[in-house]
Amino acid sequence: MRGLDDFLAECDRAPRINELAGFFAATAAGKTGVPVRKPVADNRLLPRDKLLRDLVSLHAARQGFFDQHYHGSIPYRLEEECRMAYAVLKYARDRDRPLSLYSLGTAEGTMARTLSELSEGQIRTLSCSPNPENYECYMAYGEPPHADFFIGPFHRLTKDVLASTPRLADFSSGFDMILEDTTFQMYSPNRPDQVEFVSQHLKQDGIFVFVEKFRAIDETDYRLREYQKDFGFKARYFPPEEIEKKKAAVLNTMFGNEVTVADMGEAIHKHFSHCALTWNSGNFYCLAASNSQENLNRYVSQMASPAIPHEYVYETSVHGGSSD
Repeated sequence: MRGLDDFLAECDRAPRINELAGFFAATAAGKTGVPVRKPVADNRLLPRDKLLRDLVSLHAARQGFFDQHYHGSIPYRLEEECRMAYAVLKYARDRDRPLSLYSLGTAEGTMARTLSELSEGQIRTLSCSPNPENYECYMAYGEPPHADFFIGPFHRLTKDVLASTPRLADFSSGFDMILEDTTFQMYSPNRPDQVEFVSQHLKQDGIFVFVEKFRAIDETDYRLREYQKDFGFKARYFPPEEIEKKKAAVLNTMFGNEVTVADMGEAIHKHFSHCALTWNSGNFYCLAASNSQENLNRYVSQMASPAIPHEYVYETSVHGGSSD
């Protein structure tokens, strides 16, 4: 990667591990940001399927402090995480070899751990977070089989680190799937370099999934969707003063690092030939990209319908560029 030293220095200055470090540490430890009740997946929105029900149940049992804060903050993100994990399970079942998944910056790695446990080795996962508090939650239920955790920011997990760490060495050949979950937006708006840096860990025919909050073309649309999120959903889990406190302490900083869907599309298509939008909730979107149209289509075809009320959905497809 050209300009690697500059990129690493940029990441080292990022809000996520500097001015916002205290927020993330306290939330991951359950000292602040605890919802008034634990978010529970609405099974009415999900298919009736035993494997999915087992996944939802185990996922709920493995959640830590930050996941509860996170799923109480984004409308129907919990249902989407279960829907996504269900698709990954089915996608992995069709393979003749185990699937490797890197869950990038996803707090205590609940989804990754759940996938490894349920698949009994068919899915091997690596989770990543700068916060040791998240690792403590990850280990609270014992060391999970077929799953590992890297304590550190994503830009410090290099190929050299993977190759030189015995328990991670098997991942040095690359991952079949990578999930970036609202991580890049906590570092900078530099999506081209962020995507390039992480893509070096992905196999040639692998799938890169991005979950991010995006700026809207119209600022009014963005603001109205934020009102819907805060007063239509988030208020179920947090009192008004808590919502305003987070907006002042975190969200205003994060906004400066958000990009538009079009900007993200440009960054993705520098490295991937195919991209699909698989979920939208207000200003949050999920995109899946790959250089293998066959693998991407196979993964997307395993997904059930989005488990979210239609009033929160504003986009159902990627526009422009060479997107599918």
